[in-house]
Amino acid sequence: MMKSVIVGTAGHIDHGKTALVKALTGIDADRLEEEKRRGITIDIGFAHLQLAQAGDTLRLGFVDVPGHERFVRNMLAGVGGIDLVLLVVAADEGIKPQTREHFDICRLLAVPRGITVITKSDLVDADTLGVVRLEVEEFLRGSFLEGAPIIAVSSRTGAGLDELKRELGRVAAEAQAKDSSSLPRLPIDRVFTIKGFGTVVTGTLVSGAVEKEQELEVFPGGRRVRVRGVQVHGAAAEKAVAGERTALNLAGASTDDLARGMTLTAPAMFHTTARADAVLTLLSGARPLRQRARVHLHAYTTETIAEVVLLGGAAAPANTNSRASDLDVSGHDFSRAEPAARNKGALAPERNQLAPGNTAYAQLRLAEPALLLPGDRFIIRQFSPVVTIGGGAVLDAAPPLRGPQRGRWRDGAALRRSSPEETVAFLETLQHETPQKILMARAARRGARGLKFSEAVAETGWRPEQVEERAAGPLARGEMFRCGEVLLSGGAFRQAQAQTLAALAAWHDANPLVSGISKEELREKADLGGDVFTGVLNALTREKKIEVYAEQVRAAGRSVVMKGEEAESKKIIEQAFAGAGLKVPALKDVLAGLKVDRARAQKIVTLLLRDRVLVKVSEDLVFHRDALEQLRKLVIAQKAKFPKMDVARFKDLAGVSRKYAIPLLEYLDREHVTRRVGDERVIL
Repeated sequence: MMKSVIVGTAGHIDHGKTALVKALTGIDADRLEEEKRRGITIDIGFAHLQLAQAGDTLRLGFVDVPGHERFVRNMLAGVGGIDLVLLVVAADEGIKPQTREHFDICRLLAVPRGITVITKSDLVDADTLGVVRLEVEEFLRGSFLEGAPIIAVSSRTGAGLDELKRELGRVAAEAQAKDSSSLPRLPIDRVFTIKGFGTVVTGTLVSGAVEKEQELEVFPGGRRVRVRGVQVHGAAAEKAVAGERTALNLAGASTDDLARGMTLTAPAMFHTTARADAVLTLLSGARPLRQRARVHLHAYTTETIAEVVLLGGAAAPANTNSRASDLDVSGHDFSRAEPAARNKGALAPERNQLAPGNTAYAQLRLAEPALLLPGDRFIIRQFSPVVTIGGGAVLDAAPPLRGPQRGRWRDGAALRRSSPEETVAFLETLQHETPQKILMARAARRGARGLKFSEAVAETGWRPEQVEERAAGPLARGEMFRCGEVLLSGGAFRQAQAQTLAALAAWHDANPLVSGISKEELREKADLGGDVFTGVLNALTREKKIEVYAEQVRAAGRSVVMKGEEAESKKIIEQAFAGAGLKVPALKDVLAGLKVDRARAQKIVTLLLRDRVLVKVSEDLVFHRDALEQLRKLVIAQKAKFPKMDVARFKDLAGVSRKYAIPLLEYLDREHVTRRVGDERVIL
């Protein structure tokens, strides 16, 4: 069995990170000519190593990052997604500024485990090495590396390397495997061309799997590309899975179309965002973070400017007083603190800022769109001077739009604005609750509009079948309802029912002479989407609260009751046509003699036509149903004597002029009483 683990280096410039990686793997991670000339790592480099551990094979992918303060942004592009860190401290220098900044970054990114390596052990005596070890132990106290191995090595002599490899195998074996069954995401860290192959990108596959001939989508931009070839740790492969260093040969894009910071993922599943709600921790050594401060934001390989809008207090880290306090990540639980133990003072209202060492909910408003999903870790660096000041985890990458499109969702649908308290409560749910409750909360905040399954996938990063699975329990318990491809909370579904019934009642009140409203008109008045409206109609019909016939809807038991002038007018109209037989008057003449206005008169006629008391034979002719029934019987009775008849015989039979005869014959044809053959009618 092969398990892939990504190992990242961290530490001050010239503390021997690249030399250590080369000593372990035999690969020089410095690939740039300038790096070799200057003797420092400028950009991220990569190497790999296989180790046997307890009968299994571990494939370690090393991400070697620069230690110089000017290249921390490059370090951040490589350190995202690592499973364990090698914190490198030179024996002849000890803890230095970039040691601290790199370690802060690892903690903020919630790197779960690692090993501290004291390099250049051959340059100091045993006493000095002991002092450095004590300094390192003190520095790590209270952090995720407290109690982890501290190993002294020399990349030049090879001292300690065997012990380091043994510990690497043991710690790497404990690393949790990334989910290769989830939707694929590959943050791009390098783009280049290989002669004879074309465009190649590399990155650490943080989730899912990618195989040859697969179609992928590039974010941002939405360009579709095809995978022509796959390499894993430098070797050709049919497939790459989560946790592996991956190179993809792509068709459909040139090096001009791609860049570090873009992400490859499954097509038509996600969308980029220009804002994300998150839980944000400020380092204890940072300055207070002001409301709407501009910062440099780093997430995986993405780098952009962001404005931080502080939303309110959140769960505090386990130990906000220590530089080594850590955020614990497990699913969506981003803090060890229970909801009742929120850091209520994290956001100081009178100063409208976040205090050092504290945590709050915040919205990150990005200068450029990026692909972010819940659980993605990020780092923020001060705008100027550029130093690391904090970081955290994305909770919601699909908050409702504000600003110019204030109070609307991405698709333009109206949104009921949430209060600050409701926003914080929603984020607390995303931070602390189960996937089922998170899905319910996402559906509930959309009200009667509901949450489409495709939106649930895009917002959470879950596969469609995971959304189905996590919706099953709430649906069975009646806590959510499904309307086609839309999920609604129980409250929202009942709200949609109430909206529909209220719209129907208001329509009936305004149209007492019309028995029903069309479905589409009612849907517009209730302000519901198609799937939701259909689900609501079905439920209300089952509950016998409404009646649906053809495309018309009416309240259950609702009938038209006429009084006074309207009842009198209805009687006059019906008698006018009933008494006329087949020699009917013009409808407009009958209506002109009524006491009611023309609009009400027309509604009365509509009712008579709907109930088939009157029958419209042509655009200008209306007959009473009794007269037409007598005509039908008269024509059928002629069949024994005259199975065929022409217009003249029909005029004599019915006693009408040609003005009436032609429309009546066409009516009998439509009713399958007769069939026209040439100039005659065959009686059926």
